[in-house]
Amino acid sequence: MSEALRYVSTRGGCPAVGLSAAIAAGLAPDGGLYVPQTMPRVDTTDFDPAGTLADTAATLLAPFFAGDRLADALPAICGEALDFPVPHRALPTDGAHVLELFHGPTAAFKDIGARFLAACLARLPRADTRPLTILVATSGDTGAAVGAAFHGRPGVRVVILYPDGKVSPRQAHQLGCFGDNVTALRVAGRFDDCQRMVKAALNDASLQAVVPLSSANSISLGRLLPQMSYYAHAALGWWRERGRPLDFVVPTGNLGNALAALWVRALGLPVGRVRLACNANATLPEFLAGADYRPREAVATIANAMDVGAPSNAERLRWTFDDATLRRGLRADSVDDAAIRDTIARHALDHGEVFCPHTATAMHVLDTLRAEGDHDDWTVVATAHPAKFESVVEPLAGHPVAVPPALAAMLARPSRADPLVADDGTLVAWLKSALR
Repeated sequence: MSEALRYVSTRGGCPAVGLSAAIAAGLAPDGGLYVPQTMPRVDTTDFDPAGTLADTAATLLAPFFAGDRLADALPAICGEALDFPVPHRALPTDGAHVLELFHGPTAAFKDIGARFLAACLARLPRADTRPLTILVATSGDTGAAVGAAFHGRPGVRVVILYPDGKVSPRQAHQLGCFGDNVTALRVAGRFDDCQRMVKAALNDASLQAVVPLSSANSISLGRLLPQMSYYAHAALGWWRERGRPLDFVVPTGNLGNALAALWVRALGLPVGRVRLACNANATLPEFLAGADYRPREAVATIANAMDVGAPSNAERLRWTFDDATLRRGLRADSVDDAAIRDTIARHALDHGEVFCPHTATAMHVLDTLRAEGDHDDWTVVATAHPAKFESVVEPLAGHPVAVPPALAAMLARPSRADPLVADDGTLVAWLKSALR
């Protein structure tokens, strides 16, 4: 058996653990995020040129699972989680491609990480016979993906927190449509409040003693690791065909998707330049431009799933790379609502391509690169189906957007979410009363 890879906290305040323990815990005991003690290296020749996305994921993640009890099950986990297409196709504009990550059951890229995490947890034995409660904060898409991935699974409950009135109507309907072992709570606050409340609950030892908890946010390694697979798969295909690395423009809010691309490059695979696209929440663009890292309250935008003022994975990003290295090699652009709307309308009219507001931030960055004279090949990462944001997209596109069948089935179900104030103690009290 390969030597086991161990995982440590970004804050250095607790012992190293194996991958299964890191996945099961979600958050490290000292409040930090789990990261690999050493970053493995892989080679392009390790991968099957004819392999599927699931095959690429199994090869890519094998070093991360080395020596762990889940190692033998990794191919099956990948096959179970990554069983839908992730097309990498050319756009009508010169040299531009799009990587479509929204063909899973909830029409967003979060399906990939959520299904992988669910497949991992289903294979981990628990000494505690009480149900495990998966606690998740969402700015729009994560909650539905986690709800779908864990819906109906025995021994698991899901509690979703989302900012009331700050997700699209169809996103809100998705979040409350599962029932059974999935509960949605609409919080009177911002996503950052939801994220803070979840972290506080996970760090509450007295609560954990009563209600065993884990996380399915991108703070979970079980979510982050599989997100590397689609970058690796697309980059390897491009490398074999073109003989050069693949450059990505990545829309990002909580930084998990962006970090996944950067980790793939750090492993030694042919990911080239990575350019980040943010909405009006400028924490990351300002930091990478040289300002002090300054989390702040989130600003509401039409790209709501990226409305994050205190991105959790900034802690992982700055653990992996020092600030000077980040600022030399990484740039993030802030795109306001007016530019998002203009991008959606222009590409629908000129090219017949309809993007969700989040993907439109990345298209705007690419359009800016083109205007500056950069005519290299770039791949825009498309994170959600535009039909999830019909009230924004359809008036700009000038026509209805077809709803994918799986999303249509969810929208046909009844939906319910219970109100909750944005207070850490109130969530703890709710969990103790509702779930014990």
